[in-house]
Amino acid sequence: MSELPFWSQILILMFLLVLSAFFSISETSLMAVNRYRMRHLAENGNRGAKQVLALLKQTDKLLGTILLGNNVVNAALTALVTALAIKAFGNNDQVLAMATTTAALLLIVFAELIPKVTGANKPDGIAMFASYILMIFVWLLRPFVFAINQIVSWMMALAKLELKTSKDEGLTREELRSAVLESAGFIPLHNRKILLNLLDLEELTVDDVMIPHGKIEYLDLEEDDEVLTQQIATSFHSRLLVCDKDLNSPIGILHVKRAISLILKNEFSKENIIEILQPIHFIPLGAKLFTELKSFQNRAENISVIVDEYGEIQGIVTPQDIIEELVGEFKTTDPTSMNQKFLWDNSGEIVVDGLTPIRDLNKQLGINLPLDGPRTINGLLLETLQDLPQTNLSVKIEDVTAEILSVQGRLIKKIRIKKHVINKQVS
Repeated sequence: MSELPFWSQILILMFLLVLSAFFSISETSLMAVNRYRMRHLAENGNRGAKQVLALLKQTDKLLGTILLGNNVVNAALTALVTALAIKAFGNNDQVLAMATTTAALLLIVFAELIPKVTGANKPDGIAMFASYILMIFVWLLRPFVFAINQIVSWMMALAKLELKTSKDEGLTREELRSAVLESAGFIPLHNRKILLNLLDLEELTVDDVMIPHGKIEYLDLEEDDEVLTQQIATSFHSRLLVCDKDLNSPIGILHVKRAISLILKNEFSKENIIEILQPIHFIPLGAKLFTELKSFQNRAENISVIVDEYGEIQGIVTPQDIIEELVGEFKTTDPTSMNQKFLWDNSGEIVVDGLTPIRDLNKQLGINLPLDGPRTINGLLLETLQDLPQTNLSVKIEDVTAEILSVQGRLIKKIRIKKHVINKQVS
């Protein structure tokens, strides 16, 4: 080395510094690369992406090559800096300390910090470029890397530690959720909401979207024919639950069009109505929403009746209810529709029906009422009170105060919800 001209040694020093920086930037960019984007590019014929994926499939060889190359280059660079310093200033402790400090600064700044920050900021492009050169190093250094990996495996086995090969695992639900939330720049807000709702579908149950007991429109065969025909003629629904006396005595599902056809033919009678009824599909309270959606796909009837463990009807659910949970509510002229819009007034208050689903309130009002218990605001207040409800009673729940305005038996009919206002707290 001492026989080489000074300028040649400086060129070698710069080359070693660049090579060390290359190993550092390659390691950082390859570890930070978006594998799903690489897979997409590779499927479209991008050679760089294919090389990156090939390297990532053999992580032990890749890291072994990078670490071996980096350490050898860094050792050579440190030795060269020391030799140049001794030649220029002599061999003493001060010169050696200065040479060591200089080499350390060069490596930290130009071979570690700058390359790694750059690789972390633009990993995909750098990884695809670096993969071509790294493939050469992997091939050249494979005997040495193999020997080192064998020694490492032997030492790990001696220490009774398991050496696991890196696997390309899929994203978890929470990771997918984070990816969707971070995609605001290229996925519209409405589409992001649909994707997030789709991710939630596995966790939701029919209780979350059902039309509750008190909101179900049904035909009571105890009523007069005139009342029944009037209800059928003015119904906004295509199917109605038919009961004998009360809602907990259902006997079938009526297609409204077929009933209207009987009315037009002057053939309407309770006996004829019973003859055209379709059987009821019962599902238990707490059934998974995704399971019920698949069930709807496999049968013609598109209404399910939800019952509790005692066989009492708690609500009904239709495919439209599930679809609206995914894509948002549809506009309708039905005055009994559950698709209500909830907005705070100027004083930060809103009056809602007791049977309003808690999920709807949370979504539209931006509040955080608990979802792990009752499904309606009425049920939540009854659970909180653990007593018969009374009018003009206020209860603080999470970040709101709910004031009971009207009561019918154990059912809370109307509730005023206030943001961060406490009138009378019940503990």
